[in-house]
Amino acid sequence: MRAYVIGNVAIDETISVLSMPEAGASILGREETRDLGGKGANQAVVMSRTGLPTTLVTAVGEDFRAETIRGQLAGEAVDARLLGHPDRSSDFSIIFTTPDGENAIVTTTASAEAMTLAEALAPLEDAATGDLVVLQGNLSENVTRGILAEARRRRLTTAFNPSPLRPYFAELWPLIDIAFLNKGEAESLTGSSGEAAIHRLAEAGVAQIVLTLGGNGAILANGNRVLATVPALSTEVIDTTGAGDTFMAVALASAALRGTPLDPRAIRHATAAAAITVSRRGTRSAFPSSSDLARILAGE
Repeated sequence: MRAYVIGNVAIDETISVLSMPEAGASILGREETRDLGGKGANQAVVMSRTGLPTTLVTAVGEDFRAETIRGQLAGEAVDARLLGHPDRSSDFSIIFTTPDGENAIVTTTASAEAMTLAEALAPLEDAATGDLVVLQGNLSENVTRGILAEARRRRLTTAFNPSPLRPYFAELWPLIDIAFLNKGEAESLTGSSGEAAIHRLAEAGVAQIVLTLGGNGAILANGNRVLATVPALSTEVIDTTGAGDTFMAVALASAALRGTPLDPRAIRHATAAAAITVSRRGTRSAFPSSSDLARILAGE
């Protein structure tokens, strides 16, 4: 099995602040890290570190950030398909992080939204039935809808994280096999929370749902049936950037590597991996290493 992660890549600049800025305020901050990021790249890098064959399809400009992106991805096992768009700037994110580890992110999507449907679909010519297609919310509406429709036609398994939120996401559920949402995303897209949100997603056609609840753990459901509630691990929270991407990537990879549907063991593995990410600063530099993930995936 191979995972095709079609999404964005960015350079993340993390700034430490005592509190989040309010409108009109000027505050002091300190740059903590400059790192490879972007939800698509994050998920692809972590998946590849588990040993799952992973292709990343993403777009960049032709600028100094693109060179940094190429250099950092060259050090990973991921098969990176970087689509160059010379008329666009490579995407970047400004991340504000507070002493308690919470963050707020401002990200650009000029390159991600420049990706055409033909560019996005080309790598899927090599996909086999049952391969994973993994999407997030940074691509254009036309491309996102087109990828999901083509994946369904090819009998590929679709996994979707609706972040950042877009108004049309609620229309995509019939094309999605596995949805990963946090509490806020679930409430925004369904008008409900907890198991009520899970029921709404199941009724809309999503086969499997993972609802993450931060420090309260995560819920895994098959349709309307809750399979497990997995508690979060107790750990010092330094920086939550990339934790959700780590969680999703490891959950999918754990199940794929064992040849099973998403199960409680996969969620436990994802929880352990995310605990490592939140205990470190940065994005790529905070992800579990290949050896970390081999240890996690060997456990129950």
